[in-house]
Order: sequence, then structure tokens, then C-alpha cells
Amino acid sequence: MCSYQIEARIETERLILRPPRISDAERIAELIADYDIVKMLARAPWPYTVQDARAFVSRVGDLDPAFDRPLTIEHREHGVIGSTGFHTTAESLFPEVGYWIARDHWGQGYATEATTAALGWARDVWGKRAVASGHFADNAASARVLDKAGFLYTGDVVARESLARGALAATRMMIWLA
Repeated sequence: MCSYQIEARIETERLILRPPRISDAERIAELIADYDIVKMLARAPWPYTVQDARAFVSRVGDLDPAFDRPLTIEHREHGVIGSTGFHTTAESLFPEVGYWIARDHWGQGYATEATTAALGWARDVWGKRAVASGHFADNAASARVLDKAGFLYTGDVVARESLARGALAATRMMIWLA
């Protein structure tokens, strides 16, 4: 069996990262119904509804696991608190990682913990040697997460669409090397 066919289940001391399930949709929609979260994401619409969450989770089974790996971030005590995962883009030679954490759980290191664990899985199980990411220039918190996870700036700033903002946003590109 090829490593990319293995279902991703990543565990840390506080978190479990796993593929999203349809039963997660209502919780995901509840947590991400916060413009301050969604405006920092490229592909999430605003307002974000339960139907959007169900559509997202339903598409997971259609994705090619060699290229795309969405993951739900589940806290061992609090349940689902966010999402992370890898996706492909036409702009990058490498998979890109993205993430979001519910507002009630900001500032506790969960995004860094989840991202670092996901990168370790990508290297050790999925066989990736490089992962890209980017953060909107006005998202200092995400810059800190990526820095702590070992990403380096490429020097590129690109205009990326933010569905929630309905506009392009300056995006500082970064790379992680295994």
C-alpha cells in the first residue's frame, strides 16, 4: 500500500487530527461563523453556513489523497476546535497547508501544535519533502504560527482571493522543508 493511501490520523498530547466527518458539519459551521476567522481564509465564503460545512465535508471523499488532505482538529476535552489540512493549488509545486482555530481557543498554541504535527505526518508518512503556505499580510497571528512551525519566507508576496472579503489580499508566501 502506498503511503498516500493511508488515512491520516495524527495525535498529539492535546489534539487529534483526522479526516472530517459529516457529523462534524454543524460544529464546524458554528465555530467558523466568525468573520474575524473567515476573512483570514482564502476559500471560505461569508457568511459560512451549515450547508457550506456539509458541502465541504461531502467533497472530502472525492479528493485525491495523494494531493489533498483536509483534517479536523479535535481537542481531547473540548471536541472539534478547528481545521487544518493540505491542498494543492495551481500556483505551488508543493502541497499547501492551511488552518483555522475557533476564537474561544485562540492564543493557546493549538494552531502551532496542529500544524507542526501535520507537517511531521506529511514528512514521515505522506513522504512530502516540502510544504508551502501563505498568510494574508494583515494576519500577524498566522505569521507567528508558521514561523514557530519552521516555515521560512520565500520573499514572494502574491495577491490571493479571499472569498469572505470579496477581494484580493496581499499574501506573504512561505516554505517548509523536511
